Amino acid sequence: MKMRSSTHNHRFRNWGLLLSGLLLVFILSLFIGRYPQPYWMPFRLLQEDELARRLVLSLRLPRIIAALMMGASLAAAGNVLQMVFRNPLVGPGVLGVSQGAAFGAALSILLIGTSPLAVEVSAIFFAFAGLILTYMIARNIRYGGWILRLILSGIAISALFSAGVGLIKYLADPLTQLPEITFWLLGGLWSVTWREVAFMLPFVSIGLLLIYLLRWRLNLLSLSEATAFSLGSRTGRERAILLTAAIAVTAAVTAIGGIIAWVGLIIPHIARRLFGASAERTIPASILLGGIFVLLCDNLARALRPGEIPLGIITASLGAVIFIVLMLSAGMRVKP
Repeated sequence: MKMRSSTHNHRFRNWGLLLSGLLLVFILSLFIGRYPQPYWMPFRLLQEDELARRLVLSLRLPRIIAALMMGASLAAAGNVLQMVFRNPLVGPGVLGVSQGAAFGAALSILLIGTSPLAVEVSAIFFAFAGLILTYMIARNIRYGGWILRLILSGIAISALFSAGVGLIKYLADPLTQLPEITFWLLGGLWSVTWREVAFMLPFVSIGLLLIYLLRWRLNLLSLSEATAFSLGSRTGRERAILLTAAIAVTAAVTAIGGIIAWVGLIIPHIARRLFGASAERTIPASILLGGIFVLLCDNLARALRPGEIPLGIITASLGAVIFIVLMLSAGMRVKP
């Protein structure tokens, strides 16, 4: 009884720290930047400088909101994929989802233009195609366990879409389309305004709401098919809803911000370390942690140098370091 009370107090303290950290990072991010001087904007300028107010309200605030939505979406989607496929090593970038979305977005830029709606719809369509192809190939591989088959098929589909992106870059106009595609693939939120936030918001809000409301069913879906069915779970329908929501939010943020790696892989592991294995706690924790992580990375991307560093480079660098730490601390165990 005493141990249970101690665990409850520990998790309650973690929730308090997480929410306080999110609020603190959000507020500080409004003042981080390179105007009027490197790294920081004094608070008094918001009262004295009209340009500073416009900068915060028209550029920094939508970018901060977009970073929060991106981090929350990728982390929640990664958590869903890891539990549905019962594999702690999968994520949107491993199962061909991110690469499929990248191919769809690049194809739209090549054939249609840079319209946010066209790019987003194309990215969502090919993100679904990537996951479906990965799953179908894994089901038909005749050797190895399910985890090995899933990872191998995901690698193959990701490579196929990456080759497609390379072909699109080769065919693109080197003066107009190629720079747009190249900078988009590096990942970044430098072009985000309220317009892009408005395009992301419906997909992200509906998708995250579905994931949050159905989070308690993920615990059943992470069990074997026979066990989940015996407990009354309609595995097929619930799995389809959760996967649809996870892919939709991933494709929506990828279409706007490009490929942002590692978030969907490492954040769910950190959430499980802090709040246990139950999806009822790890889903909201992943949403908050993902938002904080991407927002911190975006602050580094836009403040470290006069020329902005692509966000994808920052998340990949930090994500790889965190992944190594998690592996060395024996926090990730893969069942055969």
